[in-house]
Amino acid sequence: MLVRLMQGEGFSCHEAPNGRVALDLLESVRPTLLLSDLHMPELDGMGLLREARERHPDTAIIMITAVADVATAVSALAVGAMDYLTKPFHLDEVRARVRQALEKRRLILENRGYQQSLEARVAEQAHRLEAFFLASIQSLADALEVKDTYTHGHSLRVSRYSVAIAQAIGMSPDALREIEIGGRVHDIGKIGVREAVLNKPGPLTDVEYDHIMTHPIVGWRILSPLLGDMPMALNIVRWHHEKYDGSGIPDGMSGDAIPLEARIAAVADTFDAMTSVRPYRPGVPLRDTLAELRRCSGTQFDPICVAAFFEALDSGAIDLSPTGALAH
Repeated sequence: MLVRLMQGEGFSCHEAPNGRVALDLLESVRPTLLLSDLHMPELDGMGLLREARERHPDTAIIMITAVADVATAVSALAVGAMDYLTKPFHLDEVRARVRQALEKRRLILENRGYQQSLEARVAEQAHRLEAFFLASIQSLADALEVKDTYTHGHSLRVSRYSVAIAQAIGMSPDALREIEIGGRVHDIGKIGVREAVLNKPGPLTDVEYDHIMTHPIVGWRILSPLLGDMPMALNIVRWHHEKYDGSGIPDGMSGDAIPLEARIAAVADTFDAMTSVRPYRPGVPLRDTLAELRRCSGTQFDPICVAAFFEALDSGAIDLSPTGALAH
């Protein structure tokens, strides 16, 4: 009777003698609507309902049974049935319930499509904003490079080394992204350092050293309006010269009070600064630099970050070849 009724309403119908056969049909037919009895051999209506909802969540399901039990009806609706009819039923009632179930299904699918479209538009806009933001950051980096060509290459290497250390520690992808950006701009405050000091071909006087070491605070002030949503990157800019024993600058923080990302950058920054060639000195040999990192572990540097640096170095995540690029 239900088949004839649904065919009269323009539906193409398939019949199943029990829930198990119905599940097999669902795999090939993928129906819009499923009408099911509650009591059936092999697999009853509740079992079919659960399986069908899990495998084909977009199918509208109406349970039809002679059991006029409120608890059973509530259970069926809770599992995912869109409606529950009791026998005997009127054909007009079936028509009305079917139309209602299909309209509800249509609205659910439309709402899902709208949400997916909205999410795609939001993601696209976020991507555009991020691209604009990175362009702004790159403009600042380019401005610094005009003053000090060494700083640009140094910042890129510190960024790569910092990400490798953070990966060895097991930090999240979102954290790696912020650490990458923080490394790229950690020295941006040197824009405020006098060029005569920044490019001095010899050792700095105490006054000159104090002047150049204002760059963490200067950079933090410059970037705070831009990096409000990236606190880890800002932390690197401000605190990459803090020391684990509390003797660093600008705030004399110590131990775990220094943000982890800043402790990571401190190791990467020192390693690259020591091994790089400067106008007033050659680079420190790699063996001596590594020995210095080990010696200062627990005083200048966080031991965990030093250990992670050596892990990244041993695994090849830190590539020291002239053309090496860090894969991350």
